[in-house]
Amino acid sequence: MKNKPNYFLLFCVGIISCIVVFLVNLSIGSVKIPVSEIGLSFFGNEFSRKSWEIIVFGYRIPKAFTAVLAGITLSVSGLQMQTFFRNPLAGPFVLGISSGAGLGVALLVMAGSAFGLSFFSGGFGLWAVVFAASIGAILVLLLMSLTAWRVKDSMTLLIVGLMFGSLAGAIVSVLSYFSDANQLKVYTVWSMGSLGSTHSGQLELFFFASVLGIIPVLVFIKSYNAMLLGEAYAKSMGVNIHRLRWAMIISTGILAGSATAFCGPIAFIGIAVPHMARLIFKTGDHRILFPASALMGAIVLLICDAISQIPGSAQTLPINAVTSLVGAPMVIWLILKRNFSKEF
Repeated sequence: MKNKPNYFLLFCVGIISCIVVFLVNLSIGSVKIPVSEIGLSFFGNEFSRKSWEIIVFGYRIPKAFTAVLAGITLSVSGLQMQTFFRNPLAGPFVLGISSGAGLGVALLVMAGSAFGLSFFSGGFGLWAVVFAASIGAILVLLLMSLTAWRVKDSMTLLIVGLMFGSLAGAIVSVLSYFSDANQLKVYTVWSMGSLGSTHSGQLELFFFASVLGIIPVLVFIKSYNAMLLGEAYAKSMGVNIHRLRWAMIISTGILAGSATAFCGPIAFIGIAVPHMARLIFKTGDHRILFPASALMGAIVLLICDAISQIPGSAQTLPINAVTSLVGAPMVIWLILKRNFSKEF
């Protein structure tokens, strides 16, 4: 019988790794700032250069915290979908959830141009973007749930999810054709993905939406364990499948929708990170997997953000391109390496 891994030790190593990666992320960019000075600044020490303090606290810290929140929200939503649909390839991006959120934002931004409205700036406009993205994600999730009820095969469900994503993309293309040039530019830049466009006020809203989306996960965390053996077993254990389905839809819609609203569509975090958590923590217990996936999601997206900076250069790669370059080979390796039938 295999010994269980020391979860406390693994979480301690993960937290320390996250802190280290967070500090390294703050030091990398067009202006390289020593990690030692950044670390000491949190204990009251002043930077040797005033410009470094402005760069770190005015731009890089909000960007790094955005990466942490986006990594947590996408990973947790991906784990929920994989468990509920019992599909190892489920994720916000693969099943069209991110595309649905993008469609919601496109409808808001491009329709708003007809009335001279500008979004992605504080106040009501930002709330509207988050709301539109969440509604778009929830609508696609509802369609996926209805499909899952009719179609039991996981690969067929995956194909249907891809079709939903393609349909949402087609509608966005039609809207783009008739939209105002300025609003089209705003949407195109947003769709490339970015962690650096969130300021401190927006970060507070992102944090609030993240906490709101995680609450259903905490309430139904034991029910997700029961779902691993199928709906029939879960029902025999007293799980209310109808309530769990709605909790998953609302939670994933808010988490994936808010991450997409603030950062644009980010691929592969939601699908790859939960499998990484299973590999490292060697458990199917969601009381361990949810915090493990959240922690690893933060670490992975911080690393991807650091890669996107191209150290020493003023140029920044779209975060979605980096996560795809890192995540796609990882998912292919996971598919070839693991026997998912043992877990789902």
